Amino acid sequence: MTLAPRIVPSVLPADFARLGEVCRDLEVAGVDRLQFDVMDGRFVPNLTFGPDVIAAVRSWTTVPFEAHLMVEEPDLLAHRYVEAGCGIVIVHAEACRHLHRTLGLVRELGASPAVALNPATPASAVAHVLDLVDLVLVMTVNPGFGGQAYLGSMEPKIAEVRSMIDRSGRQIDLEVDGGIAPDTIAGAAAHGADVFIAGSALFRDPEGFAHAVTDLRTRAEAARR
Repeated sequence: MTLAPRIVPSVLPADFARLGEVCRDLEVAGVDRLQFDVMDGRFVPNLTFGPDVIAAVRSWTTVPFEAHLMVEEPDLLAHRYVEAGCGIVIVHAEACRHLHRTLGLVRELGASPAVALNPATPASAVAHVLDLVDLVLVMTVNPGFGGQAYLGSMEPKIAEVRSMIDRSGRQIDLEVDGGIAPDTIAGAAAHGADVFIAGSALFRDPEGFAHAVTDLRTRAEAARR
């Protein structure tokens, strides 16, 4: 059963010198939670922020945090992101040698386990861990950089994961990340996504965060009627 659309900003496009203020402003705009894209320069060709930065902005807002760990060996520092205030920890199926064990570790740490799939990774990669996760993330760009173009070719995979979740009988969020904007969110929503990561589309809206959030949510709702 799909849930109401939720809009979750990636804070990657933010001015890092004002990250706390930006997080506060996004909460005021009505976002459902905030995503921190953690990159290690190995799993993806970019570096971002670590748990200390996330912990430093935790007091600026009350909305939930999620950490998207685009890192090799996520087991090593998963506890730090939970300690920093992330209630959801997303790991990549491609980065985990023992995916069951990693997801179990996240649950033991007191956070909601989640698994992400790169564009070239088939939906079947998560078929046998749906009993362990609270969220599946289908990447609609190759991870590593913000501002990339939405890969519409991922929509059949979104629909496939939606079907797998429905058959499981569990309440699992289906999240999409990459190129989500006013002209792309409808396609992802129509194929079954219920959580939408938006970065550039929010930060570039000339009418501000509140307009961007409302517009994206309205378009997602309309696409699913």
